[in-house]
Amino acid sequence: MYRLESSLLGHDQDVRAVSALSNDLVLSAARDKTVRSWKRTGPNSFELNHTFTFHDHFINALTTIPSSLEHPNGDPLYTLVGHTENVCALDVSPGGDIVSGSWDKKAIVWKNYQKAYVLTGHEAAVWGVLALDDDVILTASADKTIRLWKHGKQVQIIRGHTDVVRSLAKVPGVGFVSSSNDGTLRVWSLEGECLQELHGHTSFVYSVDVLSTGEFVSSGEDRTVRIWKDGECVQTLQQPCISVWTVSVLPNDDIAVGGSDATVRLYTRSAERFALAEDQKALDEVLASQSIPSNQLGDVNKEKLPGPDALLTPGKKEGQVIMVNAGNGTVEAHQWNSSTHNWTKIGEVVGGVGSDKKQIYEGVEYDHVFDIDIGGGPNAMLKLPYNLNQNPYDAAQKFVTRHELSQGFLDQIADFITTNTKPAEIGPSTTQYQDPFTG
Repeated sequence: MYRLESSLLGHDQDVRAVSALSNDLVLSAARDKTVRSWKRTGPNSFELNHTFTFHDHFINALTTIPSSLEHPNGDPLYTLVGHTENVCALDVSPGGDIVSGSWDKKAIVWKNYQKAYVLTGHEAAVWGVLALDDDVILTASADKTIRLWKHGKQVQIIRGHTDVVRSLAKVPGVGFVSSSNDGTLRVWSLEGECLQELHGHTSFVYSVDVLSTGEFVSSGEDRTVRIWKDGECVQTLQQPCISVWTVSVLPNDDIAVGGSDATVRLYTRSAERFALAEDQKALDEVLASQSIPSNQLGDVNKEKLPGPDALLTPGKKEGQVIMVNAGNGTVEAHQWNSSTHNWTKIGEVVGGVGSDKKQIYEGVEYDHVFDIDIGGGPNAMLKLPYNLNQNPYDAAQKFVTRHELSQGFLDQIADFITTNTKPAEIGPSTTQYQDPFTG
């Protein structure tokens, strides 16, 4: 079973992408506009090797190309200009071609750092790209489809997911696997036949990769990384953050994970690389101290919840979560670990600031509907709907896109959402509602 290997601290915003050049060198990209390289210094330790600061905005995607003798230090060689909106997906073909996907609904294949093919046809953002070969490309989109391209031409549209398709990974000897906002992973043949659906995540599944054993590893908006074997979830690694944006498998089958807590974590099955006991204990304590919004786990009626005695009954499956009335008004969430045959506390269940009553906006129920005054006229008051199980940046991006606002407002709005939806805390609070534009 996987256990913590190391926690890499250095970023100060969401880690959106991770990749490995080797077992001893890991790269991470974040919303803090940096790419960082981490070098192994021991069996279970890494140190920051270099910080790259050549981007002016959020970095949302990352892929690796082997270094050259002429440029061994990662200095920028080329700037590839072609997309008109955020680039959110990257891959490299076996022959070294680069494939990029963007919110502009296009993917581009770059040969020798020059634009070779522009893949047009998707009706929404291209969230995932996968180079099966130098001229055979798969793209995944917010239009809920996966498309197959050969030599720059669309040859097949693959349907099945019921929501945004976020990520793709090659499955040797089988085809490929996809992850989606519909909460599932799907395994596909190269002919586009859905061979298997994997259910277990309880929210968006952002990222998927494949181990050398043929197992899958995935991450999502439900605070988890999950390991899958033969169609079943065999291990759940709880994370101390809402959004687990990215997972990447190292050559030795260790796993690198990046999330909204600005941390890269490595996990391993090899006992010689397990984290020090104090590091594992520190992570366990952080997990146990989390405040989990109640609507992420369903309706909570404290009076009807079982007491701590419920933890004496084994769980039904790996990753099962139950809520327990611990007394003194406290509701705890515990997760079943099938490898240790124990329940592990993963946090305390709380409500959000403000009324527990849902608010209706355009016929849909939300936890919050904020009034946002953007200034400048009678139509300056806009509605910002938000549910506690959403990622603040995703909600902010939808708001910016819908109302055609400047991307410069994204951070401001996301921070506003975070500030005004913090879980309830014991003791007095001085936090008050603040409009992101007017204060």
